[in-house]
Amino acid sequence: MSEQTQQSWLETLTQFGKPQVLTMLFLGFSAGLPLALIFSSLSLWLSEAGIEKSTVTFFSWGALAYSFKFLWSPLVDRIPLPWLTKHLGRRRGWLLLSQVLVLAAIALMGSFDPQQGSSALISLALATAFLGFSSATQDVIIDAYRIEIADVKIQALLSSTYIAGYRGGMLLSGAGALILAQHLGSSGESYYYQAWQWTYYFMSLMMLVGIVTTLLVKEPNLTCKDEFEFSQGAYLRFFFQFLSCAAIFALFCYSTVDEFGQLKALLNEWSGNQALAGTITEFARIPSAAISVAVFALLLDKLGWIERDLVKQSFWNPVADFFRRYGRSLALMLLLFIGLYRISDIVLGVIANVFYYDMGFSKQEIAEVSKTFGLIMMILGGFLGGLLSIRMGVLRTLMLGAILTVTTNLMFVTLALNGYDMTLFYIVISADNLTAGLASAAFVAFLASITNISFTAVQYALFSSLMSLLPKIIGGYSGAMVTNVGYPSFFVIASAMGVPVIILIVLLQKRLQLHDAEKA
Repeated sequence: MSEQTQQSWLETLTQFGKPQVLTMLFLGFSAGLPLALIFSSLSLWLSEAGIEKSTVTFFSWGALAYSFKFLWSPLVDRIPLPWLTKHLGRRRGWLLLSQVLVLAAIALMGSFDPQQGSSALISLALATAFLGFSSATQDVIIDAYRIEIADVKIQALLSSTYIAGYRGGMLLSGAGALILAQHLGSSGESYYYQAWQWTYYFMSLMMLVGIVTTLLVKEPNLTCKDEFEFSQGAYLRFFFQFLSCAAIFALFCYSTVDEFGQLKALLNEWSGNQALAGTITEFARIPSAAISVAVFALLLDKLGWIERDLVKQSFWNPVADFFRRYGRSLALMLLLFIGLYRISDIVLGVIANVFYYDMGFSKQEIAEVSKTFGLIMMILGGFLGGLLSIRMGVLRTLMLGAILTVTTNLMFVTLALNGYDMTLFYIVISADNLTAGLASAAFVAFLASITNISFTAVQYALFSSLMSLLPKIIGGYSGAMVTNVGYPSFFVIASAMGVPVIILIVLLQKRLQLHDAEKA
């Protein structure tokens, strides 16, 4: 290795000490804390409470807000908040509000015992959805903040420290929650609601890390110079129009439960596959609800209640800019790639904790191996992904991550066939988390590279929403899939979902090279 190359590596490493990079460590913690409380920790809580496995995985849909956050990202980008925007700035004002809402939502979840009947279970589901919405809003702002505080050249390093902090938050709300709940007296053999209640109350207080960070950091210079172009009344109408559309969406879903339930039963009877019937039903329900919202929005427009210029600037211009920069065919290929890149590990991750539990591993062992040791490997993978993205390019690192994801997911088949085996558990967790960290760091840097800084919040929210939409919808049926085909076959299916991603990266490498050459 030459002296110049050594210096390049040294310069790359020293950039981890920049204030912007370190800031993302703490904001990443704030972003990562809620996720395990919606997924893995909540899954084990519900399992200990005796809730059916298929119902447990349905709760993962509480995080669907992450997949639809692009819908309200223009509100976060455009609407000034009373007092907060003036004193903290656009990004920090919204960030503080979202973090306070996350804190409240986590505490609210802890207030309901799922064993106390359907009303308590529904209340817990609503609180989970509230947490998903608040946390997704926080993500919109942090993503925009990350892209705006630093040059694109060090975005891979920012994504590495962000992922390290993110996983630290997940460690606390994942492994930490399991250890704390067990220490307070709840287990699979003896469920104790108060243990989980105080665990969630404690986790809510940990959001103070993000709140303090928000109060200490500076507002990006870019957003400080922006002017709000419309009147306060126009922004308020815009906000209430969004709330009305969201209410129409929710009302449609609620009022058609019986109709879509009958459709699901008919499809199940016809196909004999409950997971397939449920997936088709949900893919029919969501577009139908979206159509009802579109009709309502058209009615508002006809009545003259919509500020067309504000809607155009908030929703249409960011999308039009992306297609204008890349062209229709390449833009669609990029969107397809974004929607599929993480499908394999997200679908598998929804059921992972329940799988470990079914294999005979205790909560303590899951916490120590999957969460604590796995976190270390995830952080190492994240830093490695950031360094490799700078040294060998983002797309090559993405290809390496995609190949390793398919390979490591197949290792879960071996664990499923062997059952309780601590050595094998460590090996599988090491490979899976190292790969996930590497792939995630490269992917976050890739999304930042194709985001126009003029439309940061909306474009990045659209990309990250698309990234998780299909995986989370399918992940909601992972419990039913395991029931139908068993764990080994499920892991083979989840691994196979990553194969099209490898093909897409090969095609994208050629198309992006040609696109860059034409621009030059």
